[in-house]
This record gives sequence, C-alpha cells and structure tokens, in this order.
Amino acid sequence: MTELSDREAELVSAHEQERPARQLGGPLRLGVWIVGGLLSVYSLVVVFRPVEALEHRMTFLAVALPLVFLCYRSGWSSFVPRLFGRGAAASPPPEAPAEGEPERKRRSERPSVADWLLAAASLAVLVYPLLDIDGFRDRGSGAALTDLDIVAGLALTVLLLEAVRRTVGWSLTIICIVFLIYAYYGAYLPIDWTIGHRGFDLGQIVSQLYTGTEGFFGVPMQVAASYIILFTIYGAVLDYSGASKFFIDLSFAAFRKSRAAPGRTVTTAGFLLGTVSGSGVATTVSLGSVAWPVLRRAGYPKEPAGGILAAGGIGAILSPPTLGAAAFIIAEYLRVSYLEVLLYATIPTLLYYLGIFLAIEIDSRRFSTHAVQVDAPKAGNLLLRFGYHFSSLILIIVLMALDRSAFQSVVIATAIAFALSFLDPQHRMGPKRVGQALAKGTLEVLPVTAVCAAAGIIVGVITQTGLGLNLSAIIVDFAAGNLVLTTLMSGIAVMLLGLAVPVTASFIIAAVIIGPALTTLGVTQAEAYMFVFYYAVLSEVSPPTALSAVAAAAITGGNTYKTMMMTWRYTLPAFLVPFAFVLTPNGQALLGQGPIGTVLLMTAVSAVAVAALALATGGMSGWPERVLAAIAAVLLLFLEPVPIVAGLAVLAVAVAVHLVRSRRRDPA
Repeated sequence: MTELSDREAELVSAHEQERPARQLGGPLRLGVWIVGGLLSVYSLVVVFRPVEALEHRMTFLAVALPLVFLCYRSGWSSFVPRLFGRGAAASPPPEAPAEGEPERKRRSERPSVADWLLAAASLAVLVYPLLDIDGFRDRGSGAALTDLDIVAGLALTVLLLEAVRRTVGWSLTIICIVFLIYAYYGAYLPIDWTIGHRGFDLGQIVSQLYTGTEGFFGVPMQVAASYIILFTIYGAVLDYSGASKFFIDLSFAAFRKSRAAPGRTVTTAGFLLGTVSGSGVATTVSLGSVAWPVLRRAGYPKEPAGGILAAGGIGAILSPPTLGAAAFIIAEYLRVSYLEVLLYATIPTLLYYLGIFLAIEIDSRRFSTHAVQVDAPKAGNLLLRFGYHFSSLILIIVLMALDRSAFQSVVIATAIAFALSFLDPQHRMGPKRVGQALAKGTLEVLPVTAVCAAAGIIVGVITQTGLGLNLSAIIVDFAAGNLVLTTLMSGIAVMLLGLAVPVTASFIIAAVIIGPALTTLGVTQAEAYMFVFYYAVLSEVSPPTALSAVAAAAITGGNTYKTMMMTWRYTLPAFLVPFAFVLTPNGQALLGQGPIGTVLLMTAVSAVAVAALALATGGMSGWPERVLAAIAAVLLLFLEPVPIVAGLAVLAVAVAVHLVRSRRRDPA
C-alpha cells in the first residue's frame, strides 16, 4: 500500500471529527504506548473476568482521559489570537533535508506543564472514588455527597469538556455546557414552557453525573470501554497482520476488464477496508491514496472520483460486521445481541451498495471511462495465499450465532487473526507488532471515549429533567401526530445535529430525544433507532460539512462542494430506505424481521426502487423520464401491493419515454 502524505494522515485523524493528535517522540511516546497497550490488555482480560460496571468504566476512563491530555494538543495558542481578530502565529517551517538525505518525519511535540497537570487531575478525580467504590456509590444514591465528592465531580465535568474540545472541537463542548446550564437554571424558565423543570443544585447534578451509571459512566461509556475498544484492537491486529493490504489488492484484482471496473473496485475496497478501520473518513483517506491514481487513469473527473471515494468510505460505518460505534449503543439500548443489530443492517447495506454500483455503471458511460491495467496478482492466487484473512471476520458472526457474546467473539477472532499472521513472513506479529497493535487499539479509541463520557452529560441531564419526553411531545404536537411529517422532521433534525457533532454523539442525543417521538406514534424501537443511526451516519456526507467528501476532495483536488453533491447522489438510497422501514407496515422486512418470503419480496421491490433512483439521478437524460423514475422509486418504497404495482407501471412508462426520446435524438 502507498504511504500516506502528511496531509492525508491528518485527514485520517478526522475520524469522528477528531483533531490531529500530537506527534510524540522519545521516552514519552514509548510510555504512552506502554500505558495504551496495558489498557488494551485490561480490556481483553475483563471480557473473561468481568468487573462491576461502575468500577470497570471508571477504571477505563481513569487511564484513557489522562492519555487524551498527553496525546492531543490544547489549541488555545491559536484560538486566542483568532478570538481577538489576530491571526495565529505561524509555525516555523520544517527544515529541509540535506541533499541525498531521506525526508525527516515531523518534529515530535511535548505536552506542556498544563497538559501534565490536567492529566494528573484526571487521574486523581477518577481514582478517588475507586478507593472506596461502595461508599462512594452509597453516598450518591442517598444524596449525601461530601464536599470533596462535589468538587471532584465538578472537576471531572470541566476536564471532560476540555477533553472533548481538544478531540472533536467546540460544537459538542458548547452543547454539553448548554445542557448543564439548563439543568441548573431550568426552574427559572416560564412555568408554561414545556421544557421547564424544578431546577437542580450542584450536588444533585454531580450525583446524577458522577456517582452512578446515568451520567459519565452510562451506556455510551460502557460501549466505549467494551465494544469499541475490543473492535479497535481487532482492527489494529488485522491491519498489522497484512489484512488491509490484502483487501485492497483483492479488490483491484477482482475487477479488471470493464470500464466500470475501477469504480466498482474502489467501492469494494472501501467495504473491505472498512472492516479494519470502522471509520468513514479514515477509510476514504486510506483508500484514496491508492485508488485516486487508478480512477484518474480510468478517465474519472475529480469530483465524481471523490464522490466514489467518499461513498465507499462512509459505507464502512454502515456495513457489517463492524459498523460504527453507534451500532454498539443500539445493542445496549435495545438489550439485544450485537448479531441482531448486524441483521438489522444487512439488507440496508446491500441496497446501499447496489445504489453505488448502479450509479458507477451509469457514470462509466457518461464519462466514457475505461478499464485500467493494475499491477496486482490474480484474484484466485490472492485468495489461495491470503484468503485466511477473511476467517476471523466470518468467525465473529459464527460465534455470535452460537450464542457467544460479542465481546468473547471479537476477542477470539483477534486471537485467530494474530495466529494467522504467522502465515505471512512479512507480517508476522512478534512481540513488537503485538505491542504496537495493542497500543494502537487504545489510542484510536481515545476521542470516542471522550465523546461517550461527555455525551453522558447530555443523557444524564435529559433523564434527570425529563427533557427527552418533553421534546418528543413537542415534535409530535408540531407534526400534529402525523407520522410522515414527524419522520421527515426527525431526519432533518438528526442530519442538522450531525453537522455539528460526531456521529456517535449525534446518535446518542437523537436516540433519547427523537427516538421516543417515533415510538409514540407506533414505530418499534428497533426501527426508530436504526432510522436515527442511518441519518446520524449520513451527516458525514451531507453538505455543508460532509467530512468524508471533504477528505476525498482534498485527495483528488476537486471542488469540495461539487464532490459533496456527487457523494450525496451516490448515497441517495441510504437517505430514502430508512423512511421505508419506519413509515410502512412491511418496512420491518428491510430489517430482516418477519417471514422469509416477505423479507425476500420486500428486498427485491426495494432493489427495483434503488434502480429507479439511479435512473432518476443520472441514468436518464431528459427531465420527464427522470421525474417519472423518481415518482416510481417513492411509490415502490411504500412496500404495499397497490403502490408497488403503481410504481412498476410508472417505471415502465419512464423507461418507454426514455427509449422513444433516445431514438428521436439518435435515429441511427
């Protein structure tokens, strides 16, 4: 695989809107990697020797939070000048290497004294309750917190806000602060306002957030300290064992001959690579460094190529078996196995990639692309030599089907991936590689951990004040109890929220506010949470932010806005299919629920709807047939007999009009 440039490496670190981490060096880098590796080992051991929930989450955060302050820049030195209208001081340019000398790596950075103090304070306020966890829990449940408890809880709140600001920026930080102000001053809101409440003092707020599993150490933190860390360790082991290179090589080897092959190759590689990264932006950038030269040689313009890269990358969060962090939270909220969540996601994922492949096929003709000869081994040879990399992925599904927990399944799969690495001399995982993989597993989860812990502020305040039910009632009342209007408003709200905060945080907030609005109108929890999940993820390809599209445009050099719109076109089915499983009685079939015959029939109808969408957005040249194809797609997605028949009829008319108009334009 091609090495990433510095610019691309910074974009990779935009996973979940993260900011680039420090480039640590020397003994400090080694120390951080050792601590990170030990936290990964602890997380693996806890799977087979469980620890009480609150104690486990506190211990995990007690190690992870100090690492955030050591690994991520504060950014205050550049923020303050911007705040007062002055540009930040420019960093000195790196020294140019001498002639014949290899290019130097970026200069290592050292944490400041303030960073070390924040790390020490984080450790102190999280170790403090662990010294007497039973007494601490009892004081919290009895509302008899000591002054030291309150001070420690307030300190942890401030530290988490700063950690989130460093890793994902100001948006989520400000939202958390607003919720804290609301909890404290809610009693001052007009009594006739639906969102008013009796107000809570500092002790009550700290008790809610700090002493139990309703705030900082709630379900989001549980997901970060169990599911996510285990899957990032697994992804790191796969990466170090050579799986990433194999997946990309296999994709390029599988499609060689047709003019649509380059686009299909990139999309397939994005799907396979996403099983390792689990991040839309990281997959887009990692793949882009290899795939963009191929797409350019095939004749793709910059913006469509960027759209393909971004759409393939975002599929990493939508696709089994890893999905994104929010999918693990769904399993916890619904109290179902992670395997069931994978089942929910299977058919929508197939429809998502069907839409991309059809759009690529259409664009290959529109842009007159051509096949590209890629220097890669034959697919059969690759499968025979390195096909074992698929075994651990399959094993996760098999073990969960055999009633193993997701935790045990991924740990066993990680061990298998490690053992199989010895089949490839170039990627054997000796002690050094094992240590690097364990450390990488922890370091990659740090921003998500900060987000999940801070999201506990929002969830805790919503639970304490009853805000979630009140806002849900407002949404339902505004929509006059109409499910279609409520669903439309919900989708827009989740996307707007996702423009400001990371996918995981936007899902958590929307799940506790918008989820109840949908379930009040008869939507099942599974359908409501999956709807919110898809729209939270799709915020990464929605203008005006669209992180994956921005990353792709940076790689191809294309216009950012045009790349966003191309990405939106490729991912359009993913925006419409969630409405089908919320609004229609047969929509649950798209989540794999119901009789197998109904599931297969509704999947086939939805596939035709996706094809109609592809024709409407690019496969037909005239606006009359495009409009007809779009109407057909909407009718088909109602998934009821009469609309299905009507949709098929309208689609047939659209195709007929297209053929007639094409013959008139080109009699030959």
